[in-house]
Amino acid sequence: MLAAIIFVAASGCTWNQLPPGFGLSGVTAFRRFTEWTEARVWAKLHRLVLDELGARGELDWSRCAIDSVSVRALKGGS
Repeated sequence: MLAAIIFVAASGCTWNQLPPGFGLSGVTAFRRFTEWTEARVWAKLHRLVLDELGARGELDWSRCAIDSVSVRALKGGS
């Protein structure tokens, strides 16, 4: 399942273009992706990877980047 989701994300193909070699349909992979997104699996996985790399001393914080987005509040909203 994870390999199929990563394949779609990395290749840019649609869920329906998922090769049959993964052994599941694009609909199934998309449904699982949606469930994992709602459960914040990706954020948790990202944190685990960062923690592991940090424990090994393999993070180079001099190469990090911080990004922000500004969104205009319409009609005087906060």
